[in-house]
Amino acid sequence: MSAAEIPTARRPFFKRKKSCPFSGPKAPAIDWKDVKLMKKFISERGKILPSRITNVCQKKQRELARAIKRARYMALIPAVQIEMDKSDRPAFVPRDREQRFDRGGDRGEQRFDRTDRE
Repeated sequence: MSAAEIPTARRPFFKRKKSCPFSGPKAPAIDWKDVKLMKKFISERGKILPSRITNVCQKKQRELARAIKRARYMALIPAVQIEMDKSDRPAFVPRDREQRFDRGGDRGEQRFDRTDRE
């Protein structure tokens, strides 16, 4: 018997039973005023996480989405969260006259300046 013919017992991977965090005894109620609970189901960019990630059942996912949207409307949760430092933000740099009318490309010295029209 060679090594290829030896039967090996293949164990299937462990599949954890998914259960909805809002169903069952002692489950928290979905309330738009409970900001701490709502933030658990929102991404860092402010988007509502899908139920396949949060394991929320379909009925409760609809309730949760409605509650998050109400909390956004009442300004308890920001609609969009963009993390930007002042160092990341580009500073306003006024362009000079040549840069403003320079179209670039491979046209050589051809420029569209207003001084040529006079």
